[in-house]
Amino acid sequence: MKNLILFVLIIITLVGLSLAANAETMLLASDDFVGITFWLISMGMLAATAFFFMERDSVSTSWRTPITVAGLITGIAFINYMYMRGIWVQIGDTKTLYRYIDWLITIPLQMVEFYLILMAIRKVPPGIFWRLLIGSLVMVIGGYSGEAGYLHNRMLGFIIVMTGWIYLLYEIFSGEAGRAAAKNGNKTFVTAFSALRMIVTVGWSIYPLGYIFGYIIGSIDINTLNVIYNLVDFINKIAFGLVIWSVAKSSTDARSK
Repeated sequence: MKNLILFVLIIITLVGLSLAANAETMLLASDDFVGITFWLISMGMLAATAFFFMERDSVSTSWRTPITVAGLITGIAFINYMYMRGIWVQIGDTKTLYRYIDWLITIPLQMVEFYLILMAIRKVPPGIFWRLLIGSLVMVIGGYSGEAGYLHNRMLGFIIVMTGWIYLLYEIFSGEAGRAAAKNGNKTFVTAFSALRMIVTVGWSIYPLGYIFGYIIGSIDINTLNVIYNLVDFINKIAFGLVIWSVAKSSTDARSK
């Protein structure tokens, strides 16, 4: 009953917020493929958010914060996707800049998740938290500054994005976070940590690629970018959270035996 009440409250809150951000919308055309992908990812984010918050109490205390943050990531993305979908339906265009409303919050939260899951297993230095947070903010703010025209040269924005991303990859592969994960004797945790690293490596490559091909070279149109960004977020956000949930459940079950 408690989970059912929580589920209902989550749905009401998220849908209410999305309607407030989407007060004036028209019907989505049945042949609007871009708009359909906005709906697909929106519903996926809503379902994932409800799932993570409902599952929060099914894991041990040390894992509840990572699961909560996973739900926050998909919840924030859901609200922003509904807003973007509304703009797309009304005017037939949704600029990538709108995505930075989401990315400015969710990308740092996702990188902080590496610190949180390490803390769920063992105590690690707080410096890991700050390096992951600052590195992710540099990446996102650099991209926004370049695409919004605050930087005179868009290539400079790309360089900042790449610098932040490469630094994050270094930290989770070879830096203190990566070394802390490697020292862990839990094979399930190590596998999950590696899966998260691959999402940040392969899945997140779409962000600098979209920046350079969509805004510097201009060889990809905004419609194609929207479809790619929408579908890839099933991996970059939803699958990312499910990996964390999976290792949390495994860890909890192992402790209960």
